[in-house]
Amino acid sequence: MNILLANDDGIQAPGLRALYFALKKAGHDVHVVAPVTEQSAVGHAVTFFMPVRVKEFKENGFVGQGVYGTPVDCVKLGLSTLLETPPDLVVSGINAGANVGVDILYSGTVSAATEGALMEIPAMAVSMDNFNPVDLSGQAQYCADLIVKIPWAELPGKCVLNLNFPNCPIEEARELRFCPHTRASYQDWYSTRQDPRGRPYYWLDGAIPPERICADSDRALLSDGHITLTPLHFDFTDRAALGVLTKTDL
Repeated sequence: MNILLANDDGIQAPGLRALYFALKKAGHDVHVVAPVTEQSAVGHAVTFFMPVRVKEFKENGFVGQGVYGTPVDCVKLGLSTLLETPPDLVVSGINAGANVGVDILYSGTVSAATEGALMEIPAMAVSMDNFNPVDLSGQAQYCADLIVKIPWAELPGKCVLNLNFPNCPIEEARELRFCPHTRASYQDWYSTRQDPRGRPYYWLDGAIPPERICADSDRALLSDGHITLTPLHFDFTDRAALGVLTKTDL
């Protein structure tokens, strides 16, 4: 397969490097277009009022193009300009930190895959439920094995597959489960601290309250040690509300 590989953790992130080498070893033609700097939680942001520049990376058997921009910039630029032919698949990851539930709206990793899907290319986002992974070679190999088994041609158009690995070695992970994303939202808070000059600053933190998480959803299954796969599509129309409004005399 001809694969465009992106992420939001940056072109030097261990997750992207592990996935690159696993896909290359499996015989795929891999083109990396990824941010030069970390772009976590930028969502579907696009650079609009300034130019986007590209830097070539060639080191230790790795070849890729680093973009001074967002994950979506990378996929847009890759598909429209940098790649000579359209890829068969867009893969984004492996992200440091899970992307489950409402994370799919914030995540640059999921947004990079979503941009590929919006441009009619099959797409997958891949994440690990650990913010500081060291060795992702097992998860990368799992991805390389999985993508050739997925019936991409049978999936609906503009579908994104969202794959998440639990926080354990791959050999200890429980079996793959197909599941919906949790609809529960984060309970957020900010920690207030002081800089060396005594001025306050604020650091976002948060968690999804466990009692709000459905047992068959991605967050619950991932916490229980399962690998999870959730098909996503981005039709935001609230059909129920639309039905109410069409019956209302406004």
